[in-house]
Amino acid sequence: MSAQPASTSSTLHIDRVVKTYTMGDQEVRALAGVSLEILRNEYVAIMGPSGSGKSTLMNIIGCLDVPTSGSYRLEGQAVDSKSEDELAEIRNLKIGFVFQTFNLVPRVNVFKNVELPLIYAGKPKAERKRIAEEAIRSVGLTERMNHKPSELSGGQRQRVAIARALVNNPSIILADEPTGNLDSATGKEIMALLGELHAKGNTIILVTHEDEIAAHAHRVVRLRDGVIESDTRR
Repeated sequence: MSAQPASTSSTLHIDRVVKTYTMGDQEVRALAGVSLEILRNEYVAIMGPSGSGKSTLMNIIGCLDVPTSGSYRLEGQAVDSKSEDELAEIRNLKIGFVFQTFNLVPRVNVFKNVELPLIYAGKPKAERKRIAEEAIRSVGLTERMNHKPSELSGGQRQRVAIARALVNNPSIILADEPTGNLDSATGKEIMALLGELHAKGNTIILVTHEDEIAAHAHRVVRLRDGVIESDTRR
């Protein structure tokens, strides 16, 4: 059977992806033939218990890992056979990461943290300043621009991470347990912000184990034992 072509409105298209790891003398199959298409401006939650394969799938979507077999196309571009340098460039330009642990550089201020992907992308200084300041304004942290991460609350740090994820106008915002280190009230604020970004046209993929967080998404993909158990839209 030949692979199905990706839709013209598809942001990403994964076809029969298998991922195996060698652990000692054992081979562990983390993904066992996953096929998934996500369209532009979709808001998708990926769920599953520990060991279901959701972190492996996230790593492949985020170009942090490559499939053992199967194909992955991002905006029509085959990424499963790219070199490490090419994958790094795709990560910087096409994917905005929001991690549970924020992953900010502690020794520099908010502006410098948000500007970093633009430096990697080779943007001129004046353009970097304009884009970074606009992203910081969009998450409501203009007055905190010169503060370091240690001077911010958890919610403010996650807002910085979201601003940093936005600056290169990525194809996907990939949020891994984005409220995991936040109290419930701050978590609601972050989910409201992600909802606003989706309303502006961003494609958001949310990896979570919490039903309450997944309820914000318009589509929920559940994994179990390396395969998609269910894929529901509301």
